[in-house]
Amino acid sequence: MASAFVDKARITIQAGKGGDGAVAFHREKYVAAGGPDGGDGGRGGNIVFVVDDNMSTLMDFRYKRKYTAGHGANGQGKRCYGRDGETLYIKVPRGTIVRDTATGAIMHDMSTGENWVAARGGRGGWGNMHFATPTRQVPRFAKPGLPGESHDITLELKLLADVGLVGFPNVGKSTLLSVVSKAHPKIANYHFTTLFPNLGVVYVDEGVSFVMADIPGIIAGASQGAGLGHDFLRHIDRCRLLVHLVDVSGSEGRDPVTDFEAINAELREYSPALASRPQIVAANKCDLLCGDRENIERLKSRVEELGYEFFEMSAVTHEGTRELVKECSRRLSQLPPVLSYKADYVPPEPVIDSAEELLIQNFDDMWTVEGPWLQRLVATVNFSDYESRMYFDRVLREAGVYQRMEEMGVKDGDTVSMYDLMFEYKD
Repeated sequence: MASAFVDKARITIQAGKGGDGAVAFHREKYVAAGGPDGGDGGRGGNIVFVVDDNMSTLMDFRYKRKYTAGHGANGQGKRCYGRDGETLYIKVPRGTIVRDTATGAIMHDMSTGENWVAARGGRGGWGNMHFATPTRQVPRFAKPGLPGESHDITLELKLLADVGLVGFPNVGKSTLLSVVSKAHPKIANYHFTTLFPNLGVVYVDEGVSFVMADIPGIIAGASQGAGLGHDFLRHIDRCRLLVHLVDVSGSEGRDPVTDFEAINAELREYSPALASRPQIVAANKCDLLCGDRENIERLKSRVEELGYEFFEMSAVTHEGTRELVKECSRRLSQLPPVLSYKADYVPPEPVIDSAEELLIQNFDDMWTVEGPWLQRLVATVNFSDYESRMYFDRVLREAGVYQRMEEMGVKDGDTVSMYDLMFEYKD
């Protein structure tokens, strides 16, 4: 039994937490005062998405929904750094769109084949070896590691194909794909034989080929959820050229012109941009007409009235298929490359609830400030940007952090440490 085709999945990814810095002191015979030598914690592992061209569905994500990278190891004495957390590589099919579940914004398009870091591991905390000064020779504190990034994301597969075959069920799309490529889709004389999109590589001449996709199940009302087409319309979003197959034999008891209009109406309803995509109309099953050309002539007249190219063919007898393939190749040579989606995701502002208590500690001329909301703030602020630094300073001032430190006796020139951020306090 063939595996189910899954083209949408929702998962949670969590990068690794950074390891904590160590509090340790050098101990060696005949060395009176070795000093602090606690090492830093290791960085948490990243979550990295990788394109796997052997995958064609998102089936692997159907049951496993949470992915976590390795945590960084804690630092140790003798200035030993903790090991970095193991990076987690997640394989997806080429053409997968990664979206933020909450907003629907695109985070990345996995079409180029390049690896993409979806969540970065947290930085490791500093060991106490960093905090030794001439006046602070025995620092008995270190810094904790920062948490890794986490996201709730939706994976959405949009197949990468140059040509998309559209049309009502049982008009011969799968047969045509099997004739012009080496694909072997299931073919039978009943509706919805094809339950998921099929891809095939069409070889035209030496060094000339293109990818064709058979998109199943589009019927009237597909854009509102009828039939299978609602699930698979997204797979023709990227197609540079559409080949619209219409059954002109009347074997299904339907009118070819009505069918042609109905499918185009569904494309317009789903996406006006898709409806304006270049289109070739192919009248299929011409071998069953027995000399009656009324349906062909009516369809041809309507198609040419709309400015589309028209071909007569029979996928079963192969009549006209070679000419159709050559015309597809010629048109593709004049069209832009397969559509790639640009990321429009904007990371949300960190949740700052200054009502949460901060822990402020003093070690001689060193002050440490820690707390959940401050940790989130430090992890998201870009300290190389002036506006970001001013925002950070304003949040601390409005939260009363400076006022509390002044009440506790902080002096001008004292060192303030907030996770992996250190600065000199100024009145």
